[in-house]
Amino acid sequence: MPKSRVADKPVIVPKDVQITFENNVVTVKGKNGELSLSMLPSVSLDIKEGLIDVTENEDTIKRASDKKQITALRGTYAALIRNMIKGVTVGFSKELEIVGIGYRAAMQGEKLVISVGYSNPVEYVAPKGIKIEVPAPNKIIVKGNDKYLVGEVSAIIRKFRQPNSYSGKGIKYANEVIIKKEGKKV
Repeated sequence: MPKSRVADKPVIVPKDVQITFENNVVTVKGKNGELSLSMLPSVSLDIKEGLIDVTENEDTIKRASDKKQITALRGTYAALIRNMIKGVTVGFSKELEIVGIGYRAAMQGEKLVISVGYSNPVEYVAPKGIKIEVPAPNKIIVKGNDKYLVGEVSAIIRKFRQPNSYSGKGIKYANEVIIKKEGKKV
């Protein structure tokens, strides 16, 4: 049987988190909300006191070629469940920086309004479950309990004005390093 280092590590469940597994749907509840994940029937969960074990259902394995894919799914589901547990307990956040003269962001109610050099400011309303903060005109913080959704919203905001490789202007992640290209020589 192929080994999965990610799936073989037990998923530790904190005491303030409730996990249920019914009809191939995992539901994780915590202080920051509730997340759900649909799983394929070829992978099942064994929930014990404070630990979760992701196992394979032997009934659904038909060929030896599927075995590798199911092992990969075990690791994927284990990582997704770990992220769900972290999301409902601590939460996730991404920080974006706006670089450029006259480039700024502000919150107007539920709308994020960004001025990044276009004739009109760009307005963005975050989806349900995401909170956007603007602590300074050149900083945006995206917070939520779903890791995928936080990353997706951050990427959408970054796409409004991606960093220019010559001047470095634009919206970038806080830890992103922009390597500037050399301009034309006269």
